[in-house]
Amino acid sequence: MLTAVYKSSKRADTYLYIEKRDDFSKIPEPLMGMFGTPIYVMMFDLSKRERLGVADIVLVQSELTEKGFYLQLPPKEENLLDELKKQNGVDSV
Repeated sequence: MLTAVYKSSKRADTYLYIEKRDDFSKIPEPLMGMFGTPIYVMMFDLSKRERLGVADIVLVQSELTEKGFYLQLPPKEENLLDELKKQNGVDSV
């Protein structure tokens, strides 16, 4: 399963995986608007990979098969102040 990967020109650490290089026909227009101009990163055979950096390879394969694309968003950043307050039993308001 050949997969092309593009990074967003508008959002940091946001990537779009598609089945064919430069074929964005399956991507909804609102998503493309938020993603910005796609910047080509690489192309690889997903079936020959055992894992991907941040993305779940099974989920990526499933989304590519069902929707024709997979959107990788950056991991949610934890709020360290809220975590400290929670550890110390302080309610955050």
